[in-house]
Amino acid sequence: MTPQFLFATGIENSNPTIQGGRVRVDELAKCRHYEFWQKDFDLVQELGIRFLRYGPPIHTTWLGPGRYDWSFADVTFEDLHRRNIAPIVDLCHFGVPDWLGNFQNPEFPALFAQYAEAFARRFPWVQLYTPVNEMYICAEFSALYGWWNEQLQSDRAFVTALKYIVKANVLAMQAIAEVRPDALFIQSESSEYFHAENPAAIKPAELLNAKRFLSLDLNYGRRVDSEMYEYLLDNGLTREEYHFFLDNQLRHQCIMGNDYYRTNEHRVRADGSTTASGEIFGYHVITRQYHDRYRLPVMHTETNLWQGPCGDEAVNWLWKEWANVLRVRNDGVPIVGFTWYSLTDQVDWDTALRENNGTVNPLGLYDLERNIRPVGQAYKQLIHDWRQVLPAQSVCLQVPIVMPQESTQGWAQQKQNQAEQTRQDKTTSPANQTSAAS
Repeated sequence: MTPQFLFATGIENSNPTIQGGRVRVDELAKCRHYEFWQKDFDLVQELGIRFLRYGPPIHTTWLGPGRYDWSFADVTFEDLHRRNIAPIVDLCHFGVPDWLGNFQNPEFPALFAQYAEAFARRFPWVQLYTPVNEMYICAEFSALYGWWNEQLQSDRAFVTALKYIVKANVLAMQAIAEVRPDALFIQSESSEYFHAENPAAIKPAELLNAKRFLSLDLNYGRRVDSEMYEYLLDNGLTREEYHFFLDNQLRHQCIMGNDYYRTNEHRVRADGSTTASGEIFGYHVITRQYHDRYRLPVMHTETNLWQGPCGDEAVNWLWKEWANVLRVRNDGVPIVGFTWYSLTDQVDWDTALRENNGTVNPLGLYDLERNIRPVGQAYKQLIHDWRQVLPAQSVCLQVPIVMPQESTQGWAQQKQNQAEQTRQDKTTSPANQTSAAS
């Protein structure tokens, strides 16, 4: 039976470059997933989890235009299919192959769509995708903060990266839908809020609170706020590029995945600079803001906290986030899933992957020796207690979720045919050309 609520975890496949592109930060390697991938999938099953944020390492899989090495993806995805674990496939997680350069490359969107289509054809049983993970954060860290990949620090570089990243996501969704018409796309995006620390900071905080929506506005074909429109055009976006996003959204196949960490809220000073504020509003309040803007089904796609000296810090954060999820749901927002990210501890996220120190960050459900942490025990119990209590998907989703081993069944094929007909109707409808959300 298909689960009614998407309890998930993730195995992070971040792979940005640092040090002027000379060093690749491969989180799958740092966390020894290449060595322990079968054990990691065992752990997913031990927790009672049937949905896994996961994807192939793009930098070793995508060798060039039309050239791929599927060897690692073949064995891992075959095993996920055997276990009937539904992957939510991260195709691009903060990095691109060396031959492609970085996110300033105008050829990236069209080429990435080809890669996405090739993956979908090779693994036609996969239904759930996050084509590009955290589009806003990827552009910000790569081209505004100068931390990764192109390591630039300007508004023009940021807008360039953002428009190519979001266009790549949109084109990838279209390409995947050609192969798998009932595909569902979960936009894992950081949900942010900026608090003014004094009256002089109100205006810069308002601008930052408008800017945080840019990636999803473009992705969902929503007209951006007037000040953001001027900002985009002042920094290189053309009118034609803007109208591409208004005319090419696939909202009807999207779930708004939003990520929330204690670092997602910020204090803004009068000069527009920011510092961390810690949790002020929390997931519930900020998610309501995003849902009010986009009116899409929601999934909590990432959260975690370090296990500290008391040993219960992460457990308490898990229950706080889960209480927020229930509050969001009880307020009438269609929330379909929750994710602790990630399965195991991560490495070097204390420096946002800017430094290659090998520092283990105790954020996982399991440590890097694959021993369960207290938060792993708590999450396992939470899933056991709540998994049959939250009938969400039949109410929220127009397209039902098809588990891997169900993909060849007659009813699943019928749903794909119906989704293809709906897709064709939306493509050919005259109203579709003017239906972008405003």
